[in-house]
Amino acid sequence: MRTPASDRTAAALEPVRGELLRAAHAEAGALLARADEEAAALLKEARAEALAIVESARRQGEAEGAAVGRSVLVRARRTARARELTARREAYEELRLRAVDRVRALRHSAGYPSLLDRLTCRARHLLGPDAQVTEHPAGGVVAHAPGCRVDCTLDALAARALDRLGTAAEALWER
Repeated sequence: MRTPASDRTAAALEPVRGELLRAAHAEAGALLARADEEAAALLKEARAEALAIVESARRQGEAEGAAVGRSVLVRARRTARARELTARREAYEELRLRAVDRVRALRHSAGYPSLLDRLTCRARHLLGPDAQVTEHPAGGVVAHAPGCRVDCTLDALAARALDRLGTAAEALWER
C-alpha cells in the first residue's frame, strides 16, 4: 500500500537510484563486453576445432565426422552460455554491492538525519506509535513491536530497490 511517506521515501531515493542504475549499467556493460569477447573467442576456437574434426572425420566417414562436429559445437555453446550466465551473476552481484555501498554512504550526507526521521516515522506507521525503533549500525532503523519486526536499514532499502527493478535489472546486460 503506497502512502505519502513511502512516496516521499521513494522520491528521496530517486537520485540515488538513478545514479546506481547509471553506474550499474556502465559496470554491467563493461562486464558483459568482456564476457562477450571471451565467448566469441571460445566460439571461434570451438568452430576451428569443429572444422578440423569434421575434415578429419570426412576422410573416415561423413556421418561420423558430422556427429563429432555437432558434439563439439554443442559443448562450446554450453561453455559459452555458462560463461555468459556467470558474467551476468557477477554483474548483478557487483550491482548489489555497489548499491549497498552507495546507500550506506548516505549516513555521511547532510540529509541523513532527515532520512533517519522519515524511516523512523515509516516504521512507527507500520508497527504503531509504541514500536521500539533503534538505529542500525550500518544505517537506517529497525523497529520491533510484539510479534512484528520492520527492517528499514539502508541495506534493506537497497535490496528492496534492486528487487523492484525485477527484470529491468537484466536490461543492464542485455545486448
